[in-house]
Amino acid sequence: MRMTNFLYFTENHRYCVYRDFCLSSLDDKMLGSIYQPMVGAFAISLYRLFVQHVPAEKVGYSAIEQQRRLFLTLGLEPSEKGRRYLIEQTSKLEAVGLLQTSRMFVPETDDYIYEYELQAPLSPAEFFNTQHLTLLLRDKVGKFAVLSLREELWSKEPHEWSGISLNKENISVPFYDIFELNTHVIDYELEQALEEVAVSRPALPPTPPGEGLNYADIILRFPRESRNRVFVERLRYDHEQMGIVNYVVRKYDLSVQDLCRLLDEDGIFTEHGEIVLDDLQHKASLHFRQGMKLQEKRQITAGKVVALHQELNTDPDKPAEEHAVQMEYYVEVPAQFQSKCDIHQYNMMLRNEPYTRLLQTFFPGAVPAQFLDIFEKIDLSYKLPGEVINVLIHYLVSLIAVGGEQRINRNFVEAIASNMLLKQVNSYEKAVQYIRDQAKMKGKQKQGSTRTRTYARSGQAKPEIPVALETDKGEAVTDEEFEEMMRFAAEMQAGNKKGV
Repeated sequence: MRMTNFLYFTENHRYCVYRDFCLSSLDDKMLGSIYQPMVGAFAISLYRLFVQHVPAEKVGYSAIEQQRRLFLTLGLEPSEKGRRYLIEQTSKLEAVGLLQTSRMFVPETDDYIYEYELQAPLSPAEFFNTQHLTLLLRDKVGKFAVLSLREELWSKEPHEWSGISLNKENISVPFYDIFELNTHVIDYELEQALEEVAVSRPALPPTPPGEGLNYADIILRFPRESRNRVFVERLRYDHEQMGIVNYVVRKYDLSVQDLCRLLDEDGIFTEHGEIVLDDLQHKASLHFRQGMKLQEKRQITAGKVVALHQELNTDPDKPAEEHAVQMEYYVEVPAQFQSKCDIHQYNMMLRNEPYTRLLQTFFPGAVPAQFLDIFEKIDLSYKLPGEVINVLIHYLVSLIAVGGEQRINRNFVEAIASNMLLKQVNSYEKAVQYIRDQAKMKGKQKQGSTRTRTYARSGQAKPEIPVALETDKGEAVTDEEFEEMMRFAAEMQAGNKKGV
């Protein structure tokens, strides 16, 4: 249960319970043996108390009562400490799938009413097929206790039955082979009556993507004591400001609760009640990026769990399948591997080995943690195939070998990985072609940087002036040409003196 203000959850608030199932003996055993070790005895007692709100022979809603009944029955003080503890217990039930809590605003009383919708416990087969619940139970009671509980909840087939069950044939008779319905007459009155007395509630239609939020969604969840409440109430008639709000909501994928939290902060509205778009976008961007980081951590953790599960279920005696590499997609062997393996062995290693094993071959000691973190994110978050990551590692090693002082950091590696994703590099062959194209581009850029041109102040290139080069074959000057040159020089000197 997400609760930011404990004044909205007190013993004076009303509540009701909804249940559309009844507990069986197997459900009671699942609650006591499986769910209770995960959430605790107090949470299970609260769940059973909710179940008793609706008569055992019926399904549907309970009567509306004050939550004071819950506090008195459970022995909790009607204080902030008691409210916090009750919220904690309901949150545990919600986390394991036994409860769904909803809060509805009643305009007549200007207050909230709570609905506790109970969910039936999972059957033994469904529970042990749910990975996160099984792992939580293992963390609480241990692996051997989990196996023992599973044996207690499952009755094995007889020994004589195991051999003949392979020849099972379904000889059941379908419904319409026995019964025949009168479908020529439609009883509208019966259908209408059944619909009116139906206890199952229709599911709320999901909000269509891109529709945005309306004023009612915001004002029902916005705190009444907030200083920005008066500004939010003005959004009802200000369609331009609502358009700005929905623009930010769609841009940063905000929920109603996230938007209300942002609108409640200082500096979001001006003195005249207008939204400061830059500040709202800045705070929404920070929230969006924080959510992305949390989602990335969850994906990495989930990827580790899946990889561990696959590793445990893999037969260690079964040899791994190797994929061949065509000669046209061979890459050169780095200098540190030339004495250890040939070009065929190196390319087979790039194509088939995991990137963790490949990193260990490049580092004589332990692999630096920063390198493992970088490629772990590329593997689990970017979902690049293993052979593509290996080619990326080979490309980075070649850059260091050529550049000498080339530094490899997280941003540089992630930029290359992002470029690979954009270009849909999802195979070994595409990865090799990608690094070859990058090498050609760098070669052209290097050649272009060696060519220098001079420019005049006007921006136009200066014309190239031919330079007189000395040659081995020099032409001799005759006596007549030398006298003519001396005379011409004397005349020029005489003209300069007259000018002076």
